[in-house]
Formats: sequence, structure tokens, C-alpha cells
Amino acid sequence: MEALKRQAAARALEQVEGGMKLGLGTGSTARHFVDLLGEKVRGGMNVIGVPTSEATRAQAEQCGIPLTSLDEVDRLDLTVDGADEVDPALDLIKGGGGALLREKIVAAASDRMIVIADETKWVDALGRYPLPVEVVPFGLGATRRAMETAFAAAGVSGQMVLRKGKDGHVFVTDGGHWIVDGHLGRIADAPRLAGLLNAIPGVVETGLFVGLASTVILAGASGIRVVERR
Repeated sequence: MEALKRQAAARALEQVEGGMKLGLGTGSTARHFVDLLGEKVRGGMNVIGVPTSEATRAQAEQCGIPLTSLDEVDRLDLTVDGADEVDPALDLIKGGGGALLREKIVAAASDRMIVIADETKWVDALGRYPLPVEVVPFGLGATRRAMETAFAAAGVSGQMVLRKGKDGHVFVTDGGHWIVDGHLGRIADAPRLAGLLNAIPGVVETGLFVGLASTVILAGASGIRVVERR
């Protein structure tokens, strides 16, 4: 599986040119891309990156990739990131690693977003993977009740689980928020659900990335498949 992820990352790297401003994704597949980009930078390629998490920042610094922030640059040429699920419309579920808010901010500030993944992430409909929803800790009960109402209005239902870290304590994002994972099974209308959830005051952001990915690179046993947004 790691070999497949690295193949997808290598194909995405072919889209990177000197002088580009890049969004650097978070997660196991994006980590391969940052590694390979670091090799290019050490070989003389001139790029600058905006990391989507503190973990990616630390990795990029270790790889010698120059970094900046969205306070210092207006737009990014390209973001390369992974996904937990991808559907045929190239809508995504992201946030399994807990970095969904920064990942979405960076993707939205980019001219293009390339998603790299192994073929197991391709699904007919989103929702088999639990949907991460980043929330403010204050008023969590009210937020969860509002989320239940939003789920019902979008025609989905399922258990909501407050994410815990490996230490058993509540998982805290880089932004100081919590994550509620919705086990929904199948999401028939991702754009509608995203809109309903984002209207809830206690919701910071959802892991539904709608209309952001321009290209998906899937690596499988039979090779690389590239899917472009229609």
C-alpha cells in the first residue's frame, strides 16, 4: 500500500514546476509527496510551500523545503493532498488525520488541487468513511443536536462519536477544536449536507471537500489512473 501511495505522489510531482507556490497536504499519502519534493528541492528546484498542519510543517522543514504562509502570499499555484474518500464527482471526505480546517483553507486558496490516493479510496458515494466535523468545544451538546437535525434534513443518520487521541483523551486539532465523526454510511447529497452543517454556529468546518479537487491520481495494482474534473 505504501508503494502505491508513493507512485501516486511521484505522478503528482510531475505537475510541479520551479517557482511554484505549493500547498503541502497532511496524511500518509501526502507525506510521500513531501519526501519526494524535498529530494527535488535538494537537487536545486526552487519552490515554496504552505503546510496544512504542524506535522507537515515539521516534515517539510526536515526535508529542507522553504515555507511561507497565506498571510505572505495571495494565491497558491497547486495543492497536493490525500483523501479518505473520493467519489466520481471528485468530491472528497478528508480529515481522518484531523487537519481538515487548514487543509480546506489551503485548498481553497489554490488554483488547482491534486488529490493523491490508493485505489481503495475511490467510492461510488461518500460516507462509508466517518465524516469528520470540526467543532468548538463550548456548547457541544447543542451543536450535536443541531448536527442531528442537519443529518435528518439531508436524508442521512448515524452515530456521532467524539474523537479521542491515542492517549484516550479528546483529540484536539491544531486550531484548538474538537472533532465529531459522523458514521453515516452513505451521503446522497454531499453539497447539501455540507451547507447544512456549515450553517451551525458551533461547527467550524466539515470534512466534505466539495468542488475543490481538480485532479485525482489513484494508484492501484494495475497502475496509475488519473481522473480530471469534468
